[in-house]
Amino acid sequence: MEIEVLKSKIHRAVITEANLNYIGSLTLDEDLMDAVNLLENEKIQVVNVNNGSRIETYVIKGKRGSGVCCLNGPAARRGVAGDVVIIISYARMEFEEAKKFTPKIVFPGEGNKI
Repeated sequence: MEIEVLKSKIHRAVITEANLNYIGSLTLDEDLMDAVNLLENEKIQVVNVNNGSRIETYVIKGKRGSGVCCLNGPAARRGVAGDVVIIISYARMEFEEAKKFTPKIVFPGEGNKI
């Protein structure tokens, strides 16, 4: 039996911008992506602490060390610069494997730095 478990979580990043005129996705500092093992184009969930919205999209690489966390396209309607978000990805795995799996979680500080 396979189950879906938490794979990666960036807890309380701050949105740096929202770009309605982009095709879609979340642009994220590559340092943050690496810290939680997120791959470019990986499906993610973005939970906005300020307004309660939850969206599914995919992640694209932002400039390393920039602290960027930019909602793009329709996602830009779900938050504004300064909003606090939780970025989550999940993985499917066998039940026994899931018992031993440890998700990668980071708590960014000021400027979305690790």
